[in-house]
Amino acid sequence: MKTSSFEVADVTMRPTKKTPAAPFTTSTLQQEASRKLGFSVGQTMMVAQRLYESGKITYMRTDSVNLSGLAINAAKEEIESHYGDNYVKIRKYTTKSKGAQEAHEAIRPTSMNAHEVGGSAQEKKLYSLIWKRALASQMADAQLERTTVNISASEAEGRFTATGEVIKFDGFLRVYLEGTDDEDTEKESGLLPPIKKGEIMTMQETSATQRFTLKPPRYTEAALVRKMEELGIGRPSTYAPTISTIQNREYVEKGNVEGVERIYNVLTLANNKIKDADKKEIAGADKNKLIPTDTGTVVNDYLVENFASTLDYNFTAKVEKDFDKVAEGKVEWKKLIEEFYKVFHPKVEAAINAKTEHRAGERVLGTDPKSGRQVSVKIGRYGPLAQIGEKDEEEKPLFSSLQKDQSIETITFEEVMKLFDLPRSVGEYEEKEMVANVGRFGPYIKHDSKFYSLPKELDPYKVTGEEAIAVIEDKRKKDREKIIQTFEEEPGLIVQHGRYGPYISFEKQNYKIPKTVKPEELTLEDVRKIIAETEPSKSRAKAKTTKAKAKTTKAKAKSTTTKTKAKTEKKPKAKAKSTTTKTKTKATTTKAKKTTPKKEE
Repeated sequence: MKTSSFEVADVTMRPTKKTPAAPFTTSTLQQEASRKLGFSVGQTMMVAQRLYESGKITYMRTDSVNLSGLAINAAKEEIESHYGDNYVKIRKYTTKSKGAQEAHEAIRPTSMNAHEVGGSAQEKKLYSLIWKRALASQMADAQLERTTVNISASEAEGRFTATGEVIKFDGFLRVYLEGTDDEDTEKESGLLPPIKKGEIMTMQETSATQRFTLKPPRYTEAALVRKMEELGIGRPSTYAPTISTIQNREYVEKGNVEGVERIYNVLTLANNKIKDADKKEIAGADKNKLIPTDTGTVVNDYLVENFASTLDYNFTAKVEKDFDKVAEGKVEWKKLIEEFYKVFHPKVEAAINAKTEHRAGERVLGTDPKSGRQVSVKIGRYGPLAQIGEKDEEEKPLFSSLQKDQSIETITFEEVMKLFDLPRSVGEYEEKEMVANVGRFGPYIKHDSKFYSLPKELDPYKVTGEEAIAVIEDKRKKDREKIIQTFEEEPGLIVQHGRYGPYISFEKQNYKIPKTVKPEELTLEDVRKIIAETEPSKSRAKAKTTKAKAKTTKAKAKSTTTKTKAKTEKKPKAKAKSTTTKTKTKATTTKAKKTTPKKEE
């Protein structure tokens, strides 16, 4: 390379084009909202539901890419009026998936001339994404010119290649370009200077970089939806609930994976000198990915071991096809279920009756040197834990929860034994003991039946008495600053700062203070007047409980109505008429109250 001369061996210029993506289906909307807006799958469906209920978009659970003639004509008019006739290209998309249910058209705005909508910031962003995608699908291709330059070296085999692109006509790119999940995709080629075949070139610098193959990245929510769609698992309405369920049950958690520092080699040739340098990089870092937990790994291993054929990717896709046959009247559903249970039930019986030496996922790490009892790690009711001793022994086993950054697959015996150093006494303060421990929400200090969270920089295994006292005093200081006013006449009456502004606390009830009133200037009479005239604020937890109770009541009411109808059919005709009339009247009243479209479950 040092002595080689370089010449342009070939210059190829060829026209190429880019075609717009089809309008949104449920899965493509979830993927694109994740890439461009950072929305989770559940968040996307919740916002889309609100847009649909307010009549701004069409139904958002669909696997069809088809647009109605009305929508296509509206898009054509919009493109012509804003961009010109040469930007219009009518397309009629069809769904390639065999099992697709095309009862609804693709997700699109109900009115193509509405470029923006009111509502929350999330609704505005998602609507804009849907509008752009639908409009771009009916626009002309983008015309590009791709240039490829091959450069030969006189004393070396092979050729160097340089590529560049020039946009001749932007077409649909003027409105929208689809995102990608591929992390290693190279940046789009830039412009190249004017180059002719046979032109002599001078080498300024040549570099050779050592590269290592990385393991495949973990799934994001959007990438998982795409994979499920490819494998034929689920339908548009099941993607979001499936992903929410595996997170709610703590089989996976959304988080970041820290990369590992590694060294790679770079050789650089410049000015007839070769420079050999080692550089550092962080490899394998993952952001906002779905990471399996210990519980998820254990559950998955157990199911694969005992129900391999049922967990096979093709099984779900086959069942979906069989259900389609049932819907078409080609297969009787009872026969289908019977055939499945003939094979599945014996596997369930075998799994129940199987006697294993240890519980699923359990690892025996050794023996406790003090007591001589077995030390193991396993999945407990509330997650992964360490255990000293066994159930069958006279003395009860000792338990300790694993920390968030520990796994039952990788934790060592020494790390497990360290867990049993907690809780530990760190001294006395105000003649009462201070105890360091780790709980469900992280490390803390317990003092006088109160809990004080430890900051990240303090280790519960090493925290000193002085540091613990500082944590306690700091928390007390913050609590004092939180209080604005107290009253000697009413000891339980407090005016204090809250998350959403100042409020009054009295007899376990909270009352909002009007914005026009200064909380520092309130007298006892003023406070009593506000309490008398203001409804107490409901906490979010209470509100959720109330909603849950309301849903349960509704479900019970429906169940009772159904039972009433069933009983009515068996009674004499005269009584049956009377009862049925009452039931129908109730049902009509319920419908009159519920006017908004129902969410699909």
